Amino acid sequence: MTRNLDKEGLSSIADNYQLFYIDLWGVVHNGLKLHDEAINTLKQISKKNKDYVLLTNAPRPNNSVKIFLEKLGMEKEIRDHVFTSGEAALNYLKNNYLNNLFFHVGPQRDFDLFKDFEKNKSTNIEKSEYFLCTGLFDDQVNDLTFYKDLFETHLKKKMICTNPDLIVDRGKVREFCAGSVAMVFEKMGGEVIYFGKPYPEVYNQSTDNQNKKILSIGDNLNTDIKGANLLNYDSLLISNGIHKNEIKKKGIEKTCKSYEAICNYIQTELKW
Repeated sequence: MTRNLDKEGLSSIADNYQLFYIDLWGVVHNGLKLHDEAINTLKQISKKNKDYVLLTNAPRPNNSVKIFLEKLGMEKEIRDHVFTSGEAALNYLKNNYLNNLFFHVGPQRDFDLFKDFEKNKSTNIEKSEYFLCTGLFDDQVNDLTFYKDLFETHLKKKMICTNPDLIVDRGKVREFCAGSVAMVFEKMGGEVIYFGKPYPEVYNQSTDNQNKKILSIGDNLNTDIKGANLLNYDSLLISNGIHKNEIKKKGIEKTCKSYEAICNYIQTELKW
């Protein structure tokens, strides 16, 4: 049974945990502004001398996301807790694919992920050795059929996907993410290596998480909550996010079941 924390707040269970994995987009901000209650919660966690990681499926290096958060008004002390799926992917690429030609699938703004090996970026898909998927092209953000046609004769190449999220809400606008493109490739028979939640690598790279009681907080059952389930962490779903309409219609138990996810706690917004 999922316990609702709207009345009691996170403070009612915080002492049970040593480490918190907290999603950024949908929990701490909505792409346009910070959520004040969430920021206060992070400060309260620090006051209790508890550790937290702002773990995000952003296909960018840590520093790029920190710059974005600074523009939103987030204090440095909080920004220093950021760890991205892009950073995890970057570490892997530097160790395994540093000299291979790649074809970038995603918006131009994601260039900073591969600036250290930009010389290996190929604008010719035929000459590339693998795909680096950070999202959708700026002029092809709505039509996934375009990507099916693009990959049709290149299914023997591997794809590195730096954001397993399928969708995100930017303010009130819903957008596809890199995970949707990777799913197209995978359904066609291609092999995808994912970096980000729910896959363990991004958690293990982010901080020392050994032998700690952990709570994972996020708004996405497919990534935040499934990641917690896979690693045997407790989980808190923020219901005013990706699954807002589903939860209103079906309730939390049926919604979780439809995603084969187990959720320990639910809260409308992250609040202390």
